Amino acid sequence: MQVQEIPLKQIRRPLPRATDQAKVKALMESIQEIGLQEPIEVLEVDGQYYGFSGCHRFEACTNLGYETIRCKVRKAPRSVLQKHLA
Repeated sequence: MQVQEIPLKQIRRPLPRATDQAKVKALMESIQEIGLQEPIEVLEVDGQYYGFSGCHRFEACTNLGYETIRCKVRKAPRSVLQKHLA
């Protein structure tokens, strides 16, 4: 699994997640102060990125106006994506 910066707008979030706004706010403050400490994880399927975890970090970086986010990228076939969507 490699770590790389990926534009936030290129990461699809196919499953709706409820986020705790207090947690997002705390993460925003932490990220502004010391940076993002833990990359989010994404699946790369056919050149597209799908995020299923790290929803609070993703939202915090989005709210801060960041263009990119550090991600652990795992390449996977479409069959693995289908399992995540089931």
